[in-house]
Amino acid sequence: MAESNTDTKSSNQMWGGRFASGPDAIMEEINASIGFDKKLFAQDIRGSIAHATMLAHQGIISAEDKDKIVHGLNTILSEIEGGNFEFSRRLEDIHMNIEARLATLIGPAAGRLHTARSRNDQVALDFRLWVKEELEKTEKMLTSLIAAFLDRAEEHAESVMPGFTHLQTAQPVTFGHHCMAYVEMFGRDRSRVRHAIEHLDESPIGAAALAGTGYPIDRHMTAKALGFREPTRNSIDTVSDRDFAIEFLAIAAITGMHLSRLAEEIVIWSTPQFGFVRLSDAFSTGSSIMPQKKNPDAAELVRAKTGRINGSLIALLTIMKGLPLAYSKDMQEDKEQVFDAAESLELAIAAMTGMVRDMTVNTARMKAAAGSGFSTATDLADWLVREAGLPFRDAHHVTGRAVALAESKGCDLAELPLADLQAIHSAITDKVYDVLTVEASVASRKSFGGTAPSEVRKQIAFWRARN
Repeated sequence: MAESNTDTKSSNQMWGGRFASGPDAIMEEINASIGFDKKLFAQDIRGSIAHATMLAHQGIISAEDKDKIVHGLNTILSEIEGGNFEFSRRLEDIHMNIEARLATLIGPAAGRLHTARSRNDQVALDFRLWVKEELEKTEKMLTSLIAAFLDRAEEHAESVMPGFTHLQTAQPVTFGHHCMAYVEMFGRDRSRVRHAIEHLDESPIGAAALAGTGYPIDRHMTAKALGFREPTRNSIDTVSDRDFAIEFLAIAAITGMHLSRLAEEIVIWSTPQFGFVRLSDAFSTGSSIMPQKKNPDAAELVRAKTGRINGSLIALLTIMKGLPLAYSKDMQEDKEQVFDAAESLELAIAAMTGMVRDMTVNTARMKAAAGSGFSTATDLADWLVREAGLPFRDAHHVTGRAVALAESKGCDLAELPLADLQAIHSAITDKVYDVLTVEASVASRKSFGGTAPSEVRKQIAFWRARN
């Protein structure tokens, strides 16, 4: 861009002569947003083309001026994409930078572009378009992550592992069932993404500064051209609304929390003490001093990204919480939070999808651990209810005595002699051993959504049909 478009005089001219002298260095530094909002260049140009086209269609500007504006904007788009555009901090933001360059390219016709709009509805449009596109990208990435889990769940529908509560062995489950738990989590995240797209699918352009405009514009035309369902319905709310950005950050935070829980499990599972999974070299690093180490750094970094995303959500909620209607300059601080969270979320989902697809599952180690901690104790209690007719609370007491005996002998429940079990309760027969294996335990849990392999496969089929 020519130097004449970046000096203080040009900057002041953009303000229509309101200020006699340029801002000092501090004001320029705090006021400028071009360092981060240049990310919105494609959305800004797209919105301006739709706006100019509508203005010409309504007879507000001439077709000739519209053609010049559209040609100039497409030229600027090519310059930016080609790395040949000079962004100026003195022109504050992406809107002023593009408008100044357009004036250089096409002359006075550029000044007609801003007819019937304000930077308030312009930035609301650009940001809303960007967030919508990011949500659509997130939806696709979550679909890929779900598909990765479905593949692993199908592969391990019968692979037994310990299920935990309080990180203590609880009952045997299958690894496929455990994978499907994350399918449910990320499925809810994807559902939230889809709802967020529906919520924001309204076009802000035409709300102008806060009161609308007296020009005979067609907001439905621009909404359709920009891929929105309809225009927004209140001009004051339109320019002061950042719910769509907050909702994106809330979704990112919840998704990040799910990713972090999974990352924590991968970190635990990959320790030598557990040895349930092994990450490939692609998602691990070594130690600078301990040659035996293989660190799950990718999982740890996914876990850490959640903190950044949470911080972005709290920051924007705090920025917005005390603002009167309509627009305030505070809202300039909205974009960096969203941009940073989006980058963190994209990276975290991509890394986790790679780890899920790439990790090696040690089914033998999982099976060995599944029987530890007397994990089939509930099965013994259930057998006593079904076969011996005991009330569950009585069966629970009998089972507790059996666990204590096995613990004192240093063996599993299935290894207790029948005589020892009958000494605890005479109704116990040798048929009890049929339910004390981990395989029998998981196979018996056929309730809807249970861990039985047959049920796991039903849920996999359900999710494959909707994924």
